[in-house]
Amino acid sequence: MNNNSIIRPALVLFALLGVLTGLIYPMAVTGAAKALFPSQAAGSLVVQGGTTVGSSLIGQNFSDPKHFWGRPSATAPQPYNASASGGSNLGPLNPALADAVKGRVEALRAADPGNTAPVPVDLVTASASGLDPDISPAAARYQAARVARVRGVPVEQINALIEKNTQSALWGVLGESRVNVLALNLALDASVR
Repeated sequence: MNNNSIIRPALVLFALLGVLTGLIYPMAVTGAAKALFPSQAAGSLVVQGGTTVGSSLIGQNFSDPKHFWGRPSATAPQPYNASASGGSNLGPLNPALADAVKGRVEALRAADPGNTAPVPVDLVTASASGLDPDISPAAARYQAARVARVRGVPVEQINALIEKNTQSALWGVLGESRVNVLALNLALDASVR
């Protein structure tokens, strides 16, 4: 048996599998995704007035006191950097994590000095991805008084918006209730000037 009788079929098989798995399969899956789930396949983009304002899957850095703030992001060089997704990798006993959490609690207290409620943990700890678009309903309610005060509206109006934008656990059992910060802030800007 010579080497050509072994090499030629191996190269043909390699080329066929390369085309099948490297071109045909990805194109078929992408085409099916675009046909069946067009919004999700395009990145779950949020469009308002013909302008893309974000994605419902990636958090944004809201820092204005008139908006709700999302979960902290540990991505670098800027927060919510989708190309550098990742957590801080700081363990629960790491002093740097304790200092970061303490600083975040102090910043929240300084932004709303009259608020003596316990600070929800998701407002002071980053997620593993650093991109979370959602906060807990408790984290949204914690911020309601500040947002209402800055915008000059009753806190009940802000709480009604939070309730309207709260999503339940998937099928009532998977995950927890959550509030998408971008959706809430867009609803807030649309209804409260």
